[in-house]
Amino acid sequence: MGQLVRVQNFTVSSDGIAAGVDQSFESPFGLDHGSLMAWFFATASFPGNVDSNGSRGLDDYLARDFSNNIGAEIMGRHKFGPQRGPWTDHEWQGWWGEEPPFHTPVFVLTHHERPSITLSDTTFHFVDGEPAEVLKQAKEAADGKDVRLGGGVTSIREFLDADLVDTMHIVVSPIEFGSGLKLWDSPDELNDRFEHEVVPSSSGVTHHLFWRR
Repeated sequence: MGQLVRVQNFTVSSDGIAAGVDQSFESPFGLDHGSLMAWFFATASFPGNVDSNGSRGLDDYLARDFSNNIGAEIMGRHKFGPQRGPWTDHEWQGWWGEEPPFHTPVFVLTHHERPSITLSDTTFHFVDGEPAEVLKQAKEAADGKDVRLGGGVTSIREFLDADLVDTMHIVVSPIEFGSGLKLWDSPDELNDRFEHEVVPSSSGVTHHLFWRR
């Protein structure tokens, strides 16, 4: 099938919202991301549960696919950090500290470029370009493996609009935020372009699996 562009473990509320509009250093998602991501934090795959009894059911099975055959990631600037406009300094190096969880090249979409940075085995490249241009760079860097589209909402919508997404795993959490950045009004909006399977979990979340028709 060649290299795929995949969205993995991306979580939205029952009203389709994945992030708030007031992102800050104190609130990276701009809303209560603890309740949104509670399903993932409870799995054995969550890094904080290495020595605990995290769940090993359906949620964990799907969570484990996050890094499977991924050779590069594309993310929006707001996933990398809360700054807006030109970079006033280069001290900010992301939310993840010295050991980012990506372990691949990461291409950060931004209209304000800055030099690449390397932390452990992850190199962040800051690129300004149309989705197809950035995807070409990411596929080359992925060296034959798939490219993960990491979000946020705006980036995923841009790549969907450009018809560049091959598969998606979207998790719908049983909470409502009412306002924020919305991935969709209904997941069925994508049924004209994607096969779509809906798999409920005993944890209360619902897994939506999409693959290109």
